[in-house]
Amino acid sequence: MADQISASHILLMYAGSERSSATRSQAEAQTQIAAIEKQLQDGADFAALAREHSDCGSAAAGGDLGSFGRGQMVKAFEEAAFGLGVGDTSPVVETPFGYHIIHRTG
Repeated sequence: MADQISASHILLMYAGSERSSATRSQAEAQTQIAAIEKQLQDGADFAALAREHSDCGSAAAGGDLGSFGRGQMVKAFEEAAFGLGVGDTSPVVETPFGYHIIHRTG
């Protein structure tokens, strides 16, 4: 089991999620992240969608979070990311920060 992995993500925050300045409702965020997930399933480029849609500062880097170890991310994010194989993309993951789609890069 890997101690460190690398991943990228797309994050959609909503009004009331942790550290959020977003004005969209939780329902709007759910609808938008589902549409992004569908685009990815249809072959869209992860980094391009992250740059266009993600509310995280990592958006400028195509969602790249670099390397991280266990205990550095919130539990739901960590479990999803560490459960992926390299090159795999998660379904939508909800954390206190909003809705994520995670792509494991290493």
